[in-house]
Amino acid sequence: MSDSGERFTGRASDYVKYRPGYPPEIIGLLERDCGLTPKWRIADIGSGPGNLTKLFLKNGNPTYGIEPNEEMRLAGERMLTPFRWFRSVNATAEATTLGDGSVEMVTAGQSFHWFDVEKARTEFRRILRPGGWVVLVWNDRKKDGTSFMQHYERVLEAMAPEYRKSRQGKTPEDAVHRLFMPGTPKSAQFPTIVERTWEATMGYALSTSYVPKSGQPGHHQLMEALRDIFERHQANAKVKFLYDTRVFYGQLIPIEAQP
Repeated sequence: MSDSGERFTGRASDYVKYRPGYPPEIIGLLERDCGLTPKWRIADIGSGPGNLTKLFLKNGNPTYGIEPNEEMRLAGERMLTPFRWFRSVNATAEATTLGDGSVEMVTAGQSFHWFDVEKARTEFRRILRPGGWVVLVWNDRKKDGTSFMQHYERVLEAMAPEYRKSRQGKTPEDAVHRLFMPGTPKSAQFPTIVERTWEATMGYALSTSYVPKSGQPGHHQLMEALRDIFERHQANAKVKFLYDTRVFYGQLIPIEAQP
């Protein structure tokens, strides 16, 4: 996960408060297609404050939260205290510290795009029991669909240099393909709508790694631009953010098994 572990330092509070969760329908999907049961052990990689981890803990699954960033890891430990079958681990996707064949399923949320895919693939194969599954889930913010969503995207493109960099080159789908090759994962999609006040809109923006923090160059100007489009599109002091929750899931076929 390289230096990504530190990119979210100072953002944990906003991440916990303002990042959208994941729909419970994901559990039903994995029960039907993968055979998921509450007995399965889960390794949630790059678990952050536990947004995805919590979904499996509520299902009764013993779950390891693998998170290298101390601030995010501690936030997850606080949020997931009620679940006695949760284990917090200071480690990375490429070196989880878990035992060989120790879990039935490996999951990853928004953190997936930070992984060294080849190294993570090797590590996932090591910690998965034979026949185990890998599940990738993220909330993909729609870039259009409403005037507000279009304007939000334009502000980021124009005023967040790190966002422009993140949009260049390979797509998340490229990384998914590399992780599962030579196999092909199944996929599913769930629409998600989140209504946000101005405070929540600002907090959501600041929870991302590419928006300048308070005191950093460009922060004030970007917040002013977001406030302007919020005021122009709000209804009852809220705006709607549209997402597609995307799920990719499959088993890792040994590369040497490729025909």
